[in-house]
Amino acid sequence: MFRRLDDAIAVSPQISVDQVAAAAAQGVTMIINNRPEGEEEGQPTGDEIAAACAAAGLAYRAIPVTHAGFSANQLDEMNAALDAAGGPVLAYCRSGTRSTYLWALASAQRGGSPDALSETAAGAGYDLGAIRPMLDALSARA
Repeated sequence: MFRRLDDAIAVSPQISVDQVAAAAAQGVTMIINNRPEGEEEGQPTGDEIAAACAAAGLAYRAIPVTHAGFSANQLDEMNAALDAAGGPVLAYCRSGTRSTYLWALASAQRGGSPDALSETAAGAGYDLGAIRPMLDALSARA
């Protein structure tokens, strides 16, 4: 269920409170919630996931991404979270796509190769074609 992008991060569709312990058992040190509260009826709240993370000894960050797009602040927050994690991260949203996009954009902001990022995402089943122009622009400015 968790799709590994690289050694530092895996992505997933919405996780349950019970899956937090499974993530910890797989070596995850931080969970990043990229889902806005109340996006879908019945989704676990961020507070529920945060409490499960605390109980499992995991760090938790909320960097919600709506369908309105991505901001420079979100990229900065994602990079800060990845830097602070001290080990593998699991990021989730409704399907895993926004988490993958945010990771790729944050990585491009640091100079990551858009081709390499696209290949990595494709290996996990995600297509970065919709954000390729943003990846190119961010990578060129790094």
